[in-house]
Amino acid sequence: MRFLAKNFLNGMLTIVPILLAVYVCYKVFTVLDGLLGQYVRPYLDGRYIPGLGLLATVALITVCGWLSTQYVSGRLIRLIDRLLESIPLMKTVYSVAKDTIASLIGEKRSFSKVVLVTLPESGWKCLGFITMDDVGAWHDPLADYVAVYVPQTFQVAGLTLLVPKEQVEVIDMAPEEAMKFILSGGVAARTQKRLPEQ
Repeated sequence: MRFLAKNFLNGMLTIVPILLAVYVCYKVFTVLDGLLGQYVRPYLDGRYIPGLGLLATVALITVCGWLSTQYVSGRLIRLIDRLLESIPLMKTVYSVAKDTIASLIGEKRSFSKVVLVTLPESGWKCLGFITMDDVGAWHDPLADYVAVYVPQTFQVAGLTLLVPKEQVEVIDMAPEEAMKFILSGGVAARTQKRLPEQ
């Protein structure tokens, strides 16, 4: 019985992560492929190859990116940008989506600085990411504060904390490693390089 239980657990540790990774990649691929794939498929008379929709999506995004750098089309895109930011409900959705994407893949990535935040009284520490260095530009009394995003373990959600700068310590840790550590509850520990001693 112990032999069966041991090998069952080994099987779980071996196969479940593989299945989850394959399933997530498959679902992401299916969603991205279906964005334009549904419009490409009718023109191919049953000869549709999975992945053509994804290629069409990548091509469309690339063309739009190129058009945004051209004089006439760039002015048109900026006009649409200003129009969307002037419509009450659309303004909120559009600005949040735009700022979030820019913070993840733009030139000024907001999740590039990993920090340790010291909690007052208890002295406990938590990992987070600086999303705004100059909170005072937004609200003057908070000139000595920074905005720190703290993801929650095993969730996509998180907290945005406004923390005094003296309670924030930037550490030498890759954002991907920090996110893996947080989301796994510390199970996916960093192995290659230890954090410096406090």
